[in-house]
Amino acid sequence: MEVYKKKNFLGKYIYLVPAVLLMLLFFVWPIILTIYYSFTNLALTGSAASSQEFVGIANYKRMLSDSAVKTSVVTTIIFLIGSVAGQTILGFVIAYLMREKNRIFRRIVGAVVLAAWVMPETVAAICAYTFFTDKGTLNLLLTSGGLPMVSWLFRYPLLSVVLANIWHGTAFSMMVYQSALDNVSGEVAESAMIDGANRLQNLFYITIPIIKDTIMTNTMLITLSTLGTFGMVYTMTSTTVQTLPVFMYIRAFKNYELGYGTAISMLILLIGVIFSIFYVKIQNKDGGK
Repeated sequence: MEVYKKKNFLGKYIYLVPAVLLMLLFFVWPIILTIYYSFTNLALTGSAASSQEFVGIANYKRMLSDSAVKTSVVTTIIFLIGSVAGQTILGFVIAYLMREKNRIFRRIVGAVVLAAWVMPETVAAICAYTFFTDKGTLNLLLTSGGLPMVSWLFRYPLLSVVLANIWHGTAFSMMVYQSALDNVSGEVAESAMIDGANRLQNLFYITIPIIKDTIMTNTMLITLSTLGTFGMVYTMTSTTVQTLPVFMYIRAFKNYELGYGTAISMLILLIGVIFSIFYVKIQNKDGGK
């Protein structure tokens, strides 16, 4: 009987071995190496490139005293808040406005919004760059209306990148909210309307509370994906806007300080963990009520 149980156990889990091995090789092991390298002076040139040394927490001490790191953290937080708020709100508004429209209208609007999302990030960044550049579409519209031209990428580079990222990522939120809104029973809204609720009250007191878990999950996913955004920022502004991924790239591959660059990547990971814990706690708190 015991031999049968062992065979049955092996039969159930033997098929998971290849997947587990692949995860260990391509996910767990690189994370372990990254953590280790953040405690070394690994470099691409010089003596440290051929014989790296374990330097302990020296890279992390350097981060705490590096004013450029603090500036990058602030820039990253602003970029995160602007992008996440913009994508979440705009995606919900589009999905809500299309809720009661006919199928043809929804397909047309959906295709237009999805066009930005399906583009590779670098292609979308080039499109956004041509829109915000001095001779781009935005300035053409401004001058056509009698307004002065603005050097958006020079005077407002962070705002330009935030707006471009909102444009690029809104479609994901729209699709998530479309699916959630389609599952909201129309009978609940009709009952509220009969009881005297107007459209805004119906939205804020009926619809949004019903899909609040979807809103929280979508917000967390957008936050984590935005935190690692590199191509959009670097393509549009080069190193003018230094979010943490861009700053990490400069230190690791332009200054050849791989050890310090990997330590900065740990800071990005830490910020992602903090936001994830924050979202999960809010979701659990609301779910426990």
